[in-house]
Amino acid sequence: MPPVTNIEDLRLRARRRIPRAIFDYADRGSYDEATYRANRDDLAALKLRQRVMIDVSGRSTASTMLGEPVSMPVAIAPTGLTGLFHADGEIHGCRAAHAFGIPFTLSTMSICSIEDVAEAVDKPFWFQLYVMRDRGFSRSLVERAIAARCSALVLTLDLQIQGQRHNDIKNGLAVPPKLTARNLLDIATKPRWALEVLRGKRKTFGNLTDAPGAKEGLNTLSHWIAGQFDPSLSWKDVEWIRSIWPGKLILKGVLDTEDARIASGLGASALVVSNHGGRQLDGAPSSISVLPAIADAVGDQIEVLFDGGVRSGQDVVKALSLGAKGCMIGKAWLYGLAAGGGPGVTNALEIIRKEMDVTMALTGTKSISELSPDIIHGARPGEEVARPPETMRQTLSERSMAL
Repeated sequence: MPPVTNIEDLRLRARRRIPRAIFDYADRGSYDEATYRANRDDLAALKLRQRVMIDVSGRSTASTMLGEPVSMPVAIAPTGLTGLFHADGEIHGCRAAHAFGIPFTLSTMSICSIEDVAEAVDKPFWFQLYVMRDRGFSRSLVERAIAARCSALVLTLDLQIQGQRHNDIKNGLAVPPKLTARNLLDIATKPRWALEVLRGKRKTFGNLTDAPGAKEGLNTLSHWIAGQFDPSLSWKDVEWIRSIWPGKLILKGVLDTEDARIASGLGASALVVSNHGGRQLDGAPSSISVLPAIADAVGDQIEVLFDGGVRSGQDVVKALSLGAKGCMIGKAWLYGLAAGGGPGVTNALEIIRKEMDVTMALTGTKSISELSPDIIHGARPGEEVARPPETMRQTLSERSMAL
């Protein structure tokens, strides 16, 4: 088998190794997938300024996120069903992230529970919260995160209701996997995956065993979410969460400058510019296209993180140059996990860090603090930008005037 040299290699291995329903859950977007594609296309459209004859010895990708040192400004994003990509996947992912020196975020919709992960690792991790209709259950999740010494709470704002993901419906996605004739045939061709998952700690959502409706069965994932997630969620709920969570709070799912200004005034430590990986509002702008305007709108009031389409170290460098203080990776680390368990996650992180290092060197950059719009081709007067989104073009033009 040829060596793995990029995230796409891990993606292809993951597709061969796990059932289609699980793979598509991570790999695809909602509705016509326009926003899903825009996340990748708009990152690719940004071109970098190649610089030469600059001393770039002694480079470092080290930085900080939320005041904590990191080997590179990248965090593993919260992803549901992780323990079905590889048995005990959340534990493997958390251990790999901690060994690499970056944060790991456990999803509410994880297979391993908060307690499972806390017992298996030595360092605190981040926990991501969905606010349910039953506020008492939501409070209990926060209390469990406190008891597990989680160092940050990531509150997801953009999933009051779920955008339709055609592939999940067609694949009959359910947890545990639904044993239809089609799925049984698919699983039969993945015996190694099936044996590993059967030996895992859990087969369903570990954090939700006491959730309303869970004892009656989760049915399909989308059906359960429709019944338990709360469309009445508002900024008042963010204030409530802030009042019961004593630590660092991260607000994930901001895509509009007005929302960013509101979020920055609610006592949170950070916000994440994100469109849920193109899995919610199809037709929304790509995350990278709105990042500069949001970073400008909030200034130093709140730390800005980025999520959406990151599959390489170059993507990370681009986002950091346009105002992000760090990036979250979702699909990229899941591909590594599915392809090779904990070592596969480490492989994905090594690929991203190496690509960051080479990209920094070839743009004449030695440290994360030096990254700015100045390394983006087209950010300076007289340069032609390669097909950027209009909102980004305007913001880059404004920034270039200040350089």
